[in-house]
Amino acid sequence: MADTEPTRTEPVQVDKAQYGLAAVLAVVGLWTMIDARGLNVGFGDPVGPRVFPYVVGASMVLLAVLLALATARGDVAQGEEGEDIDLTSPPDWLTVGKLSGILVLNMLLVNLLGWAVTGGLLFAGCAWALGSRTLVRDLIVGVVLAVSTWYFFYVGLDVPLAPGILDGVL
Repeated sequence: MADTEPTRTEPVQVDKAQYGLAAVLAVVGLWTMIDARGLNVGFGDPVGPRVFPYVVGASMVLLAVLLALATARGDVAQGEEGEDIDLTSPPDWLTVGKLSGILVLNMLLVNLLGWAVTGGLLFAGCAWALGSRTLVRDLIVGVVLAVSTWYFFYVGLDVPLAPGILDGVL
C-alpha cells in the first residue's frame, strides 16, 4: 500500500487583518526607502548614511510580501498559551485608559515642568495604574530615574532635555 497524503477538505482559513498588516508594513518600508533618498552623502564615502534605511526598508517590503503569501496560503498565527495569563479574560480598558491619560498628561506638561519632574510623575503614575499602592516609594524611584536620565542625556550624550521649572537647578 502506498502512503497517500490526506486531502484537505476544509476551506483555507484566511485572516484578512494580516493583509492590512502586510500593507502597512509595505507602505512603511517603501516610505523609508523613498525618504532615504534625501539623506546627504559625503564625498568619498562609499557606504554613506543611506545604506541602513535602504536595508531596513527593503527588509520590511520583503517581510510584507512574505506575510501576504503566508496569509493567502492560510497560515494563521496561534494565540499565546502562556501559563501566567488568562486568554479568556476581557481586556482591562480602565488600566489602558489610565496609562494613556498619564502619557498624554506627560506630553502636555514636559515642556512646562521639565523632564525631571514629569518623568518622576510618569513613573509613579504608571506604577499606580498597574496596581502599585506605594505612592511615596514610586515617586522617589521615579524622581531618581528621571533626574538620572536627564543627566545621562545632558552630560553623557550632549542631548538637552527640557529642564522646565528646574532650569538653573539641574
